[in-house]
Amino acid sequence: MRVHIPDARITGVGLAMSGVSGVADLLSGAADRGGGGAAPPLELTGREMRNKDRASRLGLRCAEAALRDAGLLGVDGFLGPADRTAVVVSSNLGTVSSVCEFTDVIARKTVTGLSAFGLPETGSNVVAGWIAIRHGLRGPNLTVCNGDAGGLDAVFWAQSLLACGRADVALVAGVEPAGGAVWKLVGRRTREMGVAIVLERGGRSAGRARVGRYRRAADGNAAAAVAREAATEPIALWLTGQQVAGGVAGGEIVDLEGQFGYSSGALGVLQCAAGVAHLDGGGAGPVVAIAGGVDGDAASVLTLHRATRGED
Repeated sequence: MRVHIPDARITGVGLAMSGVSGVADLLSGAADRGGGGAAPPLELTGREMRNKDRASRLGLRCAEAALRDAGLLGVDGFLGPADRTAVVVSSNLGTVSSVCEFTDVIARKTVTGLSAFGLPETGSNVVAGWIAIRHGLRGPNLTVCNGDAGGLDAVFWAQSLLACGRADVALVAGVEPAGGAVWKLVGRRTREMGVAIVLERGGRSAGRARVGRYRRAADGNAAAAVAREAATEPIALWLTGQQVAGGVAGGEIVDLEGQFGYSSGALGVLQCAAGVAHLDGGGAGPVVAIAGGVDGDAASVLTLHRATRGED
C-alpha cells in the first residue's frame, strides 16, 4: 500500500526517557545507553500526576515537553486551537501492569476487591485520554496498539487527520513503560520511554521536518525496498534495525533499538524524533524510518524531509 498525505510538519519534540536530556542526545552518543530502568522519579511526580498509571505519567511528561517545544504551551496553558488539536498515541504495553494488578486482585478477593479509581488504567486509550484532559484538547483522540510498526502508523493517522481537515494540530506520542509485568511479557528488560512529536499543517508553520510518504510492507526488508524505489534523491539516513540493514543502500544507518533497547510501539515516534535531531544538526535529507523487522507481522516506513516555507 502506498499513501502520500502532504502538508504535515513536525514543529515540536518531547522526551521522557532515562539517560536522555534532549533530542540531540538521540544521535550524539551523549545518552546513557544502559539497560532498562525508570525515568527520573522527579519528572513523574507532582499534583498533576496523582492517581495516574505509569504510562500516563510518561505520556503527560513527553506531551508537555513537545507542546512547549512547538510554542503551543504557555504559563496559562495550551495556546493552540484546542477544538482542532488531535491526540494520537501508540502503545502496546501501556496497560500491562495495570491489567495484571487487577487480575491478581480478582484472583485473591474477587471483583469486590477492585477499586473504581484504578479501572481507567486498564483501558488502552487511557494515555491519550489523560493528555487531552490535561491540556483541554478536544479534537480527535485515537490510540494505536499495532505492534512494533505502531509508532509510524500513529504518525500516519495524525497526517490523515490533518490532510482531511479534521484537525490543524496533532500531538503524536509513543509510550511504553517498563517493570516486572512488562519484562515477563516481552522476555527481556526494557527501558521505559515516552516520546512525543507535534504535527501541524504546513500553512501554520515551516516546521523542523516535513513528513513525506508512508507505506506498509510485509517486513522490514520489503519496506526498505519500496523506500529505495520511491526515492527521488539519495537517502541520507536510515533509521532501522540491524535485521534490515542488509536491505538498505547508501546513507548512514542508525539502529535506535540497538542503542536504547526494545521500544515496541514507541519506536516509530522515537525514530521521528531522531530524524528531527539529524535535520536540526544540519544533516542532509531525506531520512527514512522503518519500524518492524524481518520476523514480525508487518513493517511501516516513513520518510522525513527538510522543511522550508513554501513547500506543499
